[in-house]
Amino acid sequence: MRGPLGAVIGRYTSSDGSVPNDGIIKHNRKCRDIAFLVIFIAFWVSMIVNSSFGFNQGNPLRLTYGLDYEGNVCGSKHRHRDLTELELRYWLNPNQVYESGLKDGELKLANARTICLLDCPEPSDDTLNWVCDYPDGEIRLKMNDWIDRNYDYFEFLTPEMRNSSLQLQGPCYPVIFPSVNVYWSCQYIARASNSSLRHWQQMGGVNIQEDMIIDKSIRRAMNSRASVLKRYVADVGKSWPVLIVCGGLVPLFLSIIWLFLIRHFVAAMPWITVVLFNMLLISVTIFCYLKAGWIGNDAVTPIIGEHDPYFHVYGRELTHVRGVAILMTFISAVAILTSIAIIRRILMATSVLKVAAKVIGEVQELIIFPAIPFAMLAIFYMFWLLAALNLFSSGQVVQNNCNNTNCCAYDLVLKKVDCDHCCGHSIRYTPHITISIFFHLFGCYWATQFFIASSATVIAGSVASYYWAQGEASPEIPFLPVFASMKRLARYNLGSVALGSLIVSFVESVRFILEAIRRRTKVRGATPDHWFMRMGHYTSHGCLKSVEWTIKSVNRNAYIMIAITGKSFCKASAIATGLIISNIRRIGKVNVIGDVILFLGKLCVSLFSALFGFLMLDAHKYRSSHNKVSSPLLPVLTCWALGYIVATLFFAVVEMSIDTIILSFCQDSEENQGNAQHAPPDLLETLDSEEVEVQRLITH
Repeated sequence: MRGPLGAVIGRYTSSDGSVPNDGIIKHNRKCRDIAFLVIFIAFWVSMIVNSSFGFNQGNPLRLTYGLDYEGNVCGSKHRHRDLTELELRYWLNPNQVYESGLKDGELKLANARTICLLDCPEPSDDTLNWVCDYPDGEIRLKMNDWIDRNYDYFEFLTPEMRNSSLQLQGPCYPVIFPSVNVYWSCQYIARASNSSLRHWQQMGGVNIQEDMIIDKSIRRAMNSRASVLKRYVADVGKSWPVLIVCGGLVPLFLSIIWLFLIRHFVAAMPWITVVLFNMLLISVTIFCYLKAGWIGNDAVTPIIGEHDPYFHVYGRELTHVRGVAILMTFISAVAILTSIAIIRRILMATSVLKVAAKVIGEVQELIIFPAIPFAMLAIFYMFWLLAALNLFSSGQVVQNNCNNTNCCAYDLVLKKVDCDHCCGHSIRYTPHITISIFFHLFGCYWATQFFIASSATVIAGSVASYYWAQGEASPEIPFLPVFASMKRLARYNLGSVALGSLIVSFVESVRFILEAIRRRTKVRGATPDHWFMRMGHYTSHGCLKSVEWTIKSVNRNAYIMIAITGKSFCKASAIATGLIISNIRRIGKVNVIGDVILFLGKLCVSLFSALFGFLMLDAHKYRSSHNKVSSPLLPVLTCWALGYIVATLFFAVVEMSIDTIILSFCQDSEENQGNAQHAPPDLLETLDSEEVEVQRLITH
C-alpha cells in the first residue's frame, strides 16, 4: 500500500506522527509540467498568426455567391465595379452551358461567361428579351440605369455589336430559357420559350442547342461536394444569431436551471432526465422528417424566392436531411429501449446524486462558477468562427487556362471580339490553406478541452476542501473555496491541464483521421474481403474508440488528484488509477450509473438547443433572400455541439463533485483500514449496499 496522503489532503496526522501545518489542501506546491504550458502559449501565438492569414486572404461571401467572368464576387463591392445588390450569377451564353455538359466537351462551366444580376431573367411571350454585359466603353449607362432597363441596351448597339450578339458573342445575349434562383445562381430550365426562339431565328441568330444537358450541367456544378460544403459553412455564418441564442444563451439558462433542480429535487431528476431525453429525441426526429418532406410540405428546397410550382429542383441537401431522419429514427428506438433497461438502476443514481446535491448546497459558489469559463469560451468561439469563415474562403482568384475552347466574347473597351482573355476565373486553393484549416480545427478542440479541464480542476479543488473538512469548523478552510481553487490552478497547474487536454485532443484527432481513411477505403471498395481481415478492420476502430474513452476518464480523475495534491499530470494519473483499481468492485457500478444520468442530462440540454435551433431557422429571415440557409443540418448540429459543451461546463459541478468525493472516499478508506472517516452518510449507504450486492453475486 502506498503511503497515506493525509498530510496532503487530510486533517490528521501524517506518517511521521506530526500534525500538518498546511491545512486542508497542501500549500507548498510547485509549478508542474511547465514545458507543456510553454507549448500551449506558443500554440496560441500560432493560432493568432494563422487566423491573421485568413483575415488577410479570405472573403466569406465567396462561400455563398459565385464569380463573374471578371473574377469579381457577386454581392460585394470591388474597386472597379459595385456588385453589392447583384447577388445572382447568370450564364449569358446557353450554348456554352450546353457544351460544358457534354462528356467530350472541352469547355468547362467555370469558363462560360457569367455576370451578376439582381434577379433571374425570364423570356417574354411577345418579344425577345436580352441580357447585356456590364455597361462599359461606348455604352454610356450607369449600373443603376442598366438594372432599371432589365439589363437590356440592345437598341444602343452598333451594327458590328448586333452581328456579334447574333453569333452569341455579346455584348448582348438572348433570353431563350427560363431560369430560377437556385442558391444564388440562375438555374436554366431545359424548356425553351417557343416565342423567344422564333424571334431569335427570325433575326438570323445562330442555332441554340435544346437538350436536358443544359439543365443538368448547371445542376451538376451546384450539387458538387465542394459547392455543398461551401454552402454548409456559409450557413453557419448566416445563422450566427441562432448560434448565440441556441448555442449559448439557451443551454446556459437550462444548465443553471438543471443545477438548481438537482439541488432541491434530486430524487425526481433522474426520472425527469430520462423521460425528457426521449421526448426531445423524438421531437428532433420529427423535425428531421418535416425538413425531409415526409411529413407536411416543408421540405428543404434549393430554390430561393417565388417560382413556378411546376419547377421541382432537388439538391444534395435534401438527401442529407433524409439520411439524418433515418439515423435519428434508429437512435430514438435504441434510446427508448435502453431507457427501459436502466429503470432499475435509476434509484442508485438518485442516491449518488444526493451526495453531489449536498456538496452544491454547502459550496453554493459552484453553481455560478461555470459562468466564468462559459464567458471565456463564448469570446473565443466568436473570434474562432469569424477566423474559420475567412480561412475557409481564402484563396487566390486566378483566370483559368482555356486554350482551344470557344469562349470568344465582345470586349466593349477594346471594341472587338476577344478570344485571348475570355476565360472564367476560379479560386485556387493551395495545400497550405488545407493545413491551416485543419490546424484551426485542432486549435478549437484543444482550447475547448483546456477550458473544460481547467473548470473541472477548479471544481475538484473546491469539493476536496469540503470533503476533508467534514465535521470541522477550521479557519483554514477557505471562505470562498472556488476562488481559492482558481488561484491554485492559475499559479501551479496550468501546465498539467494543458498536457491532459493535449492528450485528449491528439487521440481524438488521430481517431478522426483514421475514421476518415476507413470511410474513404470503404467507399472505394477497399474494405478487406476475408472475414478475418474485415474483423480486424472494424475491431481496430472499436479499440481506438475505447482508448479515447479510457483516456478521457483517466484525465478526469487525474485533474482531481492534481487539484488535491498538486502533483504533475502523470503522477496524478497514476495515483488516481491506483485508487480506482483498488476499489473498482465497490465504486464501479455506482460511478457508471451516475455518469449515464449526467450524460443524458447533457444530451437533454443539447437536444433542446437543437430543437430551438430548428424553430428559429423556420423564421422567414432564414428561408428567403440572401439570408436563406441552404440546410438546417449544420447550424442545428453546431447548436447541439455548443449546447453540449456548455452543459459539460455546468454539469461538471455534479460530475466532478461525485468523482472527487469517490476518489477522496477511496483514499480515506485506505488510510483508515477500510472505514472512511469523512464520507457523507448517503455515499456510505450507497457504496455499502452495492458492495453487499456484489458479494452476494460472487457467492452464488
